[in-house]
Amino acid sequence: MSKTEILEELPKLTPEERNEIRLKLAELEGGWLDVDDPLTDEQKGLLEARLEDIEQHPESSIPWDEAKRRLDARFGK
Repeated sequence: MSKTEILEELPKLTPEERNEIRLKLAELEGGWLDVDDPLTDEQKGLLEARLEDIEQHPESSIPWDEAKRRLDARFGK
C-alpha cells in the first residue's frame, strides 16, 4: 500500500483506529510525536507521574463526562 493510499484511508477509520495509529507512530518515533514539542522535560515528567498515579489508583479518578460537567458548572460553558 502506498503512502497516498494510506493517507486516503485515514479519514475512513474510527476514532479508536486512528488513536491506535497515533500510538504506533509515537512508539516508532520513540515517544512524543512533535519534534518541536513545547513541553519541557519537567512537564513531561509530571504528565507521566499523573498517568502512573491514575493507573495505580483508578478509583480516585472520574470519567471525562463528569470532569467536563464540573468544569462547565464552575467556569461556565
